[in-house]
Amino acid sequence: MPSCDLDLDLPRILCLHGGGTNARIFRSQCRVLSTHLKGKFRLVFAEAPLQCHAGPDVLSVYKEWGPFKSWIPSALGCPEVDNHTATELFKESLDRAMDEDDDLGATGPWVGLLGFSQGAKMCASLLYLQQLRQMHKLNLNRRLDFRFGILLAGRAPLVALDMNLASIYAPDDIESQEKDFPAMLVDPNGQPVVGTKSWLRRSSYINQSDIRLRFPTTHVHGMRDPGLPLHRKLFEECCQKESTRLMEWDGDHRVPIKTKDVTELVQHIIAMAV
Repeated sequence: MPSCDLDLDLPRILCLHGGGTNARIFRSQCRVLSTHLKGKFRLVFAEAPLQCHAGPDVLSVYKEWGPFKSWIPSALGCPEVDNHTATELFKESLDRAMDEDDDLGATGPWVGLLGFSQGAKMCASLLYLQQLRQMHKLNLNRRLDFRFGILLAGRAPLVALDMNLASIYAPDDIESQEKDFPAMLVDPNGQPVVGTKSWLRRSSYINQSDIRLRFPTTHVHGMRDPGLPLHRKLFEECCQKESTRLMEWDGDHRVPIKTKDVTELVQHIIAMAV
């Protein structure tokens, strides 16, 4: 679902909604943020591919705004989908949103990702895929060239979007994973990624900085959000400290809308984009 903003040459941020909502709902949830970013960035809202149940508290406000969608099959009553299919559907959804915005005449570079809840998890996971592909000098294109991420209520662990690459950085067993690899990866169905025995022991030659996400990220934590411990785990264990920013605000599991909070968030976004 493309943005209606007419600033066609502005740098673009691809926005991923939370699980059990959809692009239309996320556009509404981001209405205040969109106003504050007007003239600076163009926000483009992608729609997840998998139909599911409505997320927590969604029906109280957006009951008539279905169907509700999920990015991954391991949540909210989604139908069973294998890992390969889930990954392909995820990438196709992003491509569709980007293609539709191109068709509207938008020409600005794709500079950032913004996600809420499950969408934030997927934004971080996509940046991690981009990082691994760059490390291994694999072919890149404009569809995987983001510079930063804004992660609102994003939780650990990261989702492996390329199982072959992910297995290089996963331990050979779950016990080692829990002990030595705090930035644990799971597949789209929520199962831990385990390395193949044919590789040398990972802990002996892979630097911890290779495992953690190094792209600039701003983490936005509501201090009354029941998922806060997992949000902190994403911030502290899945990302390099030097590349992260943290914004804490007095709220629960939702997108900030008060001017004070949104103004602070915009400052973080602009600082990352410079």
